[in-house]
Amino acid sequence: MATILSRQAPPHRFSVAPMMDCTDRHFRVLMRQISRRCLLYTEMVVANALHHARRRPPAERERCLERLIGFDGCERPLVLQLGGEDPQLLAEAAELAAEWGYDELNLNVGCPSPRVRSGRFGACLMDEPERVARCVRAMAQASGLPVSVKHRVGLNGAASLETLERFMLPVAAAGACRFSVHARSAWLEGLDPKQNRTVPPLRHDLVQTMKARHPELVIELNGGLEDLEQCRQALGWADGVMVGRAAYGHPLRWSRVDQVLFGEGRPEPSAALEPSRVLLDLVPYAERWCEGGGRLWALGRHLVHLVEGLPGARRWRQRFTTAACRAGAGAQSLVAAAAELAAAGH
Repeated sequence: MATILSRQAPPHRFSVAPMMDCTDRHFRVLMRQISRRCLLYTEMVVANALHHARRRPPAERERCLERLIGFDGCERPLVLQLGGEDPQLLAEAAELAAEWGYDELNLNVGCPSPRVRSGRFGACLMDEPERVARCVRAMAQASGLPVSVKHRVGLNGAASLETLERFMLPVAAAGACRFSVHARSAWLEGLDPKQNRTVPPLRHDLVQTMKARHPELVIELNGGLEDLEQCRQALGWADGVMVGRAAYGHPLRWSRVDQVLFGEGRPEPSAALEPSRVLLDLVPYAERWCEGGGRLWALGRHLVHLVEGLPGARRWRQRFTTAACRAGAGAQSLVAAAAELAAAGH
């Protein structure tokens, strides 16, 4: 195998998948309250958008870049996921990511949406492994950061070991440090992205076979992992596990991830992960965000899932949403919402 160009990343046993309209800076801060050890990813940022942002007048440039790739230091370790197919634009974006303090980079080769496909990137790049290899090499050389790739097991149902080898081996030789494999074929015609989350069937077996055939590759399993026990079992053969919608919709389901998957001791009582505790832990961040001119609801919209399955959850969500959406709402709304939960024993 050719010389690896990308700096090797530390082992990551558990990560939260990049998801458009979900894994923004606020949700990532929420997940950091739940796990100190998980690896977090941004939403996909298109390299071309960063290219144009860099060419704006200085003041406007900084505002635009802050909106696209800004983050709070507490989110680290943090990966910037990039979308694109032009090695030069991706190299430019990678250099910018290093300047902004990201820990790793990831190239999106898994998104099947028509909009992404029209730009000739995302899942359709699985048909162009040499282009992906050039992109990975350019990103690694420009930034010096570890570069991983998130992809599918195939396109339009054509999932096989040969398909994975044809894609992954040249990309690994170009310097990819890790492969986050969504164990479902990307369907580019006939299914929308939401349908493609459940159709066609998952192929965990295929990813496991690929790992057994090529143990030198660092492979992270993504797709269909719903709880810690499933993750623990997958880690019997995979190097890491990546959870997406199950983390977004059920954040407190993962409150023991550091203990179960990383072997950490029990947290101190003050760090117990009742919903009220999580809300209070977010107050300092909410204060910084609102004092900088941000709206509380940008954070608040991610918090409604904290109370799933609790008595009175629906009424609490309604009251919290009303309070957090008000003009001028600040961190005190989190304090009041936490007090309401604590009074109910949550």
